[in-house]
Amino acid sequence: MKRRQFLGALAAGSAATAVAMPAVAQSAPEIKWRMTSSFPKSLDTLYGAGEMLVKQVAEMTDGKFQIQHFAAGEIVPGLQALDATAGGTVEMCHSVSYYYVGKDPTFAIAAAVPFGLNARQQAAWLFQNGGNEKFNEFYKKYNIYGFPVGNTGAQMGGFFRKEIKTAADLQGLKMRIGGIAGQVLQKVGVVPQQLAGPDVYPALEKGTIDAAEWVGPYDDEKLGLAKVAPYYYYPGFWEGGPMVHGYVNLDKWNELPKTYQAILQNAGHAATNYMITRYDALNPGGLRKILAAGGQLRPFSNDILDACYKATNELWAEIGAKNETFKTMMADMQAFRNDEYFWWQVAEYNYDTYMIRARTRG
Repeated sequence: MKRRQFLGALAAGSAATAVAMPAVAQSAPEIKWRMTSSFPKSLDTLYGAGEMLVKQVAEMTDGKFQIQHFAAGEIVPGLQALDATAGGTVEMCHSVSYYYVGKDPTFAIAAAVPFGLNARQQAAWLFQNGGNEKFNEFYKKYNIYGFPVGNTGAQMGGFFRKEIKTAADLQGLKMRIGGIAGQVLQKVGVVPQQLAGPDVYPALEKGTIDAAEWVGPYDDEKLGLAKVAPYYYYPGFWEGGPMVHGYVNLDKWNELPKTYQAILQNAGHAATNYMITRYDALNPGGLRKILAAGGQLRPFSNDILDACYKATNELWAEIGAKNETFKTMMADMQAFRNDEYFWWQVAEYNYDTYMIRARTRG
């Protein structure tokens, strides 16, 4: 009897498992999405973070959640990635929110603004101080859901055909720069220009523009700009730690099983780590190549930085007077920034300063 009872229980257990399997299978459905990027494949680290995202999602779902990745221009131009996502042309995109300040300048704060947060601080604000949640409330009216998928770290100030020593030297200077940063520099006399990557070198060579910013040494070196604009300025105070985002059509996001939502966000963490560590590893070599090609490093003077800082605060006041959401989010970010630098100057800054001195001593 015991043997028959055991076999009966075993059969009953097997039947229960068979009944349970479809429920498990339903929690991990097969899904295929398309993701359009704002970046060309030539920017292999920025574009590569998107590749990392889709690879991680596929591996964590045993291939059941597949995302096909398209470079800028393959489905829509890079600056139309968000619109394509919100409108349902694609399920998601990999982009930088400051590209969309024409919709609302609040978008810029999620990525980077002049004299904002560095990369670690931007991550801390978004992940630990409620930034992600606040921005996703804002994103709802654009029918998207966002999460971080990369950060370049502090960028460079760009290549200049001639030295600039004071704020007066910025008057009438034609520079390839856009967005909020372009609006700040315009207030100190710069004439912002919108140019795609392939057009920058010939414009500098012909003198159509006087300066151009791009990303940082690893990506900048590929453009060969030091040959025609040898003065390489730092820092890119308008991009102290620009966060790159994945944006998902809001309806598609809400349709995803919770497990897939978690997997997608964790894949974003992996891609963010990939991007910033890869840039940290590759930028030193890129900088050496630029210097070997004739580039000359120059810091922005305090006179220039002070003038731009003043112009930045003026612009924030002007925008905030018309846009309550921008005003609220900017105040939140600035309060966090000021508190962060209270801490940063104690340990991080002093350690870095000592190590820079130590490096020069060998």
